[in-house]
Amino acid sequence: MTKYKTIKYCIFDVDGLLLDTESIYTEVTSEILKRYGKEFTWKVKAGMMGKKAREAAEYLINELQIDLDIDDYLKERSEMHEKLFPFCKKMPGAANLIKNLKAKNIPIAVATSSNKKAFGQKNQNHRDMFDLFDVIITGDNPNVKNGKPSPDIFLEAAKQLNVENPEDCLVFEDAPGGVQAGINANMSVVWVPDPRLEIDEKISSNEKVEILSSLEDFKPEKWGIPSFD
Repeated sequence: MTKYKTIKYCIFDVDGLLLDTESIYTEVTSEILKRYGKEFTWKVKAGMMGKKAREAAEYLINELQIDLDIDDYLKERSEMHEKLFPFCKKMPGAANLIKNLKAKNIPIAVATSSNKKAFGQKNQNHRDMFDLFDVIITGDNPNVKNGKPSPDIFLEAAKQLNVENPEDCLVFEDAPGGVQAGINANMSVVWVPDPRLEIDEKISSNEKVEILSSLEDFKPEKWGIPSFD
């Protein structure tokens, strides 16, 4: 049944893919922008997805032309996130997919643009899932010089997994920038976009990209992985 290249390793984004944190990002950013009479539109949010915190903040401030110091914004944002992140939920199908990949002895890694502190806040109530990962790479890893869509974070994850050929890796992403980062790393990609996201035809037509509505729809046989029991 194999439809795509057989893969040996899987690398996962976190926000909006494994954990439902995007609603928290929206709530916090909208609250801050309200003081400046600005609206956090979907277009702006989509442009921030997948970026490191500072890169996303720069994009936001420049796009909306706000007189706001980046460091002040990041500090307030971080304080608000710290209160809300522990309450985030797993995305549908996430826990089962990770558990099944582990059962099939597929090496798995996290590659998140979040820094180590924020990632810890998000995963503290989901250790049952994240303890199964072989490698965790966060956005503040010193070897990750550039954020997505640069391939740095996925290449670092592959290096830590002792991958010899990046083509053996399958990246799971929800953000266009992350999908492009996977492509730039010469990896295959499963894209699970937010239904509101405009699909980039250039990406969707790439033969190394599969688009799914949910992680629950993932069919391992398409990628040469034994069927889940």
